[in-house]
Amino acid sequence: MKLVFASNNQNKIKEIQSLLPDTIQILSLEAIGCHEEIPETANTIEGNAILKANYVSEKYGYNCFADDTGLEVEALNGEPGVFSARYAGEQKDASDNMDKLLDNLKDKTNRKANFKTVICLNLNGEQYLFTGIINGKIITKKIGTNGFGYDPIFIADGYTKTFAELTLQEKSAISHRGLAVKQLVDFCSKL
Repeated sequence: MKLVFASNNQNKIKEIQSLLPDTIQILSLEAIGCHEEIPETANTIEGNAILKANYVSEKYGYNCFADDTGLEVEALNGEPGVFSARYAGEQKDASDNMDKLLDNLKDKTNRKANFKTVICLNLNGEQYLFTGIINGKIITKKIGTNGFGYDPIFIADGYTKTFAELTLQEKSAISHRGLAVKQLVDFCSKL
């Protein structure tokens, strides 16, 4: 089975391909000639995943899936949420985003947070949603060099290392994206 993954984020593509069985081959947006920026204008994580999947299916005619992920921090009423990638501005700089988040949390004792990934699969005219959530906390400084995004400041419940200290395999086994992709894989393996 070939599916387009509606992302230009090479880190995400690598992470997701490593989770999929050999029977599912991912095509990148570049591989199908999609070089434009896909609009992410919804006000929810689910909405953005649906927008991206629909864009590829409608414009290019491929079965595809898209994900959207957000970090939701309890003490900040769910921020940065749907704005996680551009929390500190349109430059989408991970270090700037983490700095802003840490600054906004400096006077807060509640550090509870969760990562949420929603995958929208458009397959043969039908649409399916898969959601993965991992709970944890935001620490006070960046630790680790693996991963991407907010990984250096997030520790999952039951762990002592940040996502950025875990290997790709360790992170994928427990992460929000790993949980959502597992649901996608389980679904596709029953087809």
